[in-house]
Parts: sequence; structure tokens; C-alpha cells
Amino acid sequence: MKIYNSIVSWIIKKRIHHIELFINYPHEVQEELRLSLIDTAKNTEFGRAYDFNSIKNSKDFSERIPIHSYEAIEPYITRMRSGEENILWPTEIKWFAKSSGTTNNKSKFIPVSKEALEDCHYKGGKDLLSIYCNNYPVKNVFEGKTLMLGGSHEISALSDSMNEGDLSAIIVENLPFWVQYQQSPDKEIALMSQWEKKIELMVEQSIDEDISSLSGVPSWTLVFANKVLEKTGKENLQEVWPNFELYMHGGINFEPYRKSFQKLFPKGINYLETYNASEGFFGLQDQPNKKDMLLMLDYGVYYEFLPLENEADKNAKTLSLSEIELHTDYALIISTNAGLWRYSIGDTIQFTQKKPYRFIISGRTKHHINAFGEELMIHNAEKALQQACKLCKTEVTEYTAAPMHLTDGQKAYHEWIIEFKEAPKDLNNFIYHFDIALKSVNSDYEAKRYKNLILEEPKVHVAAKGLFFRWMKQKGRLGGQNKVPRLSNSREYLEELLAMNS
Repeated sequence: MKIYNSIVSWIIKKRIHHIELFINYPHEVQEELRLSLIDTAKNTEFGRAYDFNSIKNSKDFSERIPIHSYEAIEPYITRMRSGEENILWPTEIKWFAKSSGTTNNKSKFIPVSKEALEDCHYKGGKDLLSIYCNNYPVKNVFEGKTLMLGGSHEISALSDSMNEGDLSAIIVENLPFWVQYQQSPDKEIALMSQWEKKIELMVEQSIDEDISSLSGVPSWTLVFANKVLEKTGKENLQEVWPNFELYMHGGINFEPYRKSFQKLFPKGINYLETYNASEGFFGLQDQPNKKDMLLMLDYGVYYEFLPLENEADKNAKTLSLSEIELHTDYALIISTNAGLWRYSIGDTIQFTQKKPYRFIISGRTKHHINAFGEELMIHNAEKALQQACKLCKTEVTEYTAAPMHLTDGQKAYHEWIIEFKEAPKDLNNFIYHFDIALKSVNSDYEAKRYKNLILEEPKVHVAAKGLFFRWMKQKGRLGGQNKVPRLSNSREYLEELLAMNS
């Protein structure tokens, strides 16, 4: 295995040269990519409808093609799923990723072309390990197995030649044999749809294997880890897997979970964050101990950025990479090598650096609270929660929040339901520090809280242990790719959770 480790490390480190190329020439790489996407798809139905042949520059591109939500592009995708070809992309689409990024009952089906699978999703996975080997040249991550804590939906056939499922299931189904050799669990377990049974079988198999790395969403990884400790009777995961060295995570902010992982791995491990979704692989944490990620510019994804305050305006002007400003919230607009054209993915990002382009995920376009002009984003909420938890010596595992609007004799406020690892001894003290922290990280919130003129102090409910798990199960959304909606202008999620908590 030492030889295998050395060979694989050498091969993937060669990719560093290509990463340096787009770091040094970001605008040229993106412009060349946009031209290539347009040229490739010019004879598709979509390309003919928007006359791709006459698009000469980025201005033509953004003015000719409207920004698309999923609902706007869904009729094309429905036809593709029924077998029609050359609609959005010219090559055959054999796979559709069933998006499970929210708790909405309605699923999204994202086309996954061969180009997207190989030049985006798989490329992202290889680059993650390339960057890791470049940053940690003496590590031996390939000597053990990688545990992939993916989604919970089996592949299902649409026809003899088309299938659909969670992106993680599609990736597992198409992995080359030499990668599968290094993966855990077995393919049959990885593709199971019954999440609770799947977790049980994963635990039984993995505890007897040499696991050196793990990938998965932090919240679901903790569920799995606790099952492992329960099964083995061990105090931490390093007693189960002494050669474990790398945790690869994404999907939600890791900071609220960091203390829990430090307890799982008391001797310390390395962490790498990724930003990938059904629509594509967008970013990697390329610097040790830094929280921002490198925007990956040669994955077949052309990027545009829409200032968040203009997100509701269908005719709003997007910005190219060269036009962005630092520390500003942008809705991410993508065009991809699977036929998503000027597609609003629903995420917001903030750039932290321009040379090279690094960023943080700041939230979701639909998952923030702006009922009174406070523009409370997820990154605001989580930073404030961390500050309050540190002062009150507690830890948050899950939460969601929504506004309570003005009523007769009562002012408005934000209402939260929070599941703590251990509830704070003095909830009112926690609320006091949480409110102060929210004011410190969001000036708009602070202005609305001034002398309680618009917003009163937030109201916090302590959730019963396992409440969010039971709620997700009731929704049929258990699994590694599913995430609890953190903030919403609607009270739908909050009211359901409060009802279950009563």
C-alpha cells in the first residue's frame, strides 16, 4: 500500500500546475470557457432559440439569455427526462441528480452530462486530494479507505438509458474500479435508500476496516459517528480508526460542529471544506487553517454574480468575475457543461480575496430573514451563535428561525428553536448574549433593534433532543445530503417544529 500511496499522490499532485494556471489567468480562463460552452451548445434547441451563433461577448450573453430559476428551466428538463435529446446540451444525458438541498416536498432534477461528471464532479474530487497532498506531502491518506457518507436515494431507472438519484449515488455508481477499491462502504450499502438501515450496515462494515478519511455533511457525520461509538464502546473515533487523518466536509457551515469533531478526534486531524452541489463543483479549501475556499474556474462552469439586493429583479445586471467587490453578498448565477444556462443556484457567496479568487458561502437566497430590512444572513446567525455559545459554555447542534410580525399590542421579533448539545443553564442569559452578538455582526439588525423600536429581543425555544432528526424523518429527508433550513421569512418550518416540540 506504501507504493500505491506514493504513485497516486504523485499523479494527483501533477494537477497543481493546472490549478496555478487559472489562478494566474482567471478572467482569460473564464472567457474561454464561456465561448466554448456557447459554441458546443449553439445547435441545441435552447441555443437556436437564443441565437447562440450571434453571441460575441459577455454583454451579448447576459443580455440575450434571461436568468433562470429551476421553475423556469423545468419544462426543458421534463422533456429531457422523457427522452428528448439536444434540448439544453448536445451530448446524451444519462443521469439526473435528484436535488435534496432543502426540505421542500418537490424535488429538483438536475441534468448531469458526461462532461459534468468527469470534468466537474470527479475533477473536484481529484483536485481536493491534489491540494491535500500538496499541503501535506508526508501524509498517507491512501493507505486506508475513504468512508463516503452520501445521500440516501437509490438509483432509479427512467428508461433503458436514463437514471436518476442523489448526486452522491450517481457518483458512486460511476466510480472507476480502482477508486471503488479504496471506498467504504460497499456499493450495495452506499446506494441503499433506507437511511437508518444504511447507517447500521455502514457502522458494522466500517468498524473492522482501516478508515483513513471520511467525507460527508457534518450534521449527518455526527449521527454516524455516535452510532460507531455506541456499537464499539470506544471513547472517540481515533480509538476505532487509529490511522484516520482527513475529514472532507461541505453543505453547511462547519464551525458550529468543530468542538464535537475535536472530541471525536482528540489527537487532531486535518479538515478540508468543499463547495459542491447537484449543479456542479465550485470551490475547495486550498489553504490549511483558512475558512475561505478557492473558486475553481476550469470545471466547465461559467460564473456570474448578482448583487443580493437585486436578486428579485429579473432584469438586474450581473457582474463578471473581474467586476466583483470584496465582502459583498452575491447570488451565484452559473452556466454549465450540462446545459444549465444563467441558472440561479440559490446560494449567496462573499469574496474574501481577488488574487486568487477566494470566497465564503454566506447563505441561501431564500434562506435569510429580511422581514423588516434587517437582512440577517446565515453567516451572521452562525457567527453570533458561536459567540453566545462560547460565553455561555454551550453548543448548538441544529436550529431554525423565522420572524414574528407586528401584532396588536406586540412588537415584532425573531423567533428561534435551537437544539443544544447541552442546554444553557440560564436561557435568558444566552438570549442576552446572542442578541448582542447579532447586533455586532449585522448593522442592519442592530439598527432595527435600536431601543426596541422595530424589533424586540429574540425569543428562543429549546428543542427536545432529536427533534430535528424526527422532523427530517417525518419529511422523508433523512440522509447525508439533506440540510435543515436555517433561516426563513416564512414561519412554515418553525411552526411545524414548535408543534412537534410541545
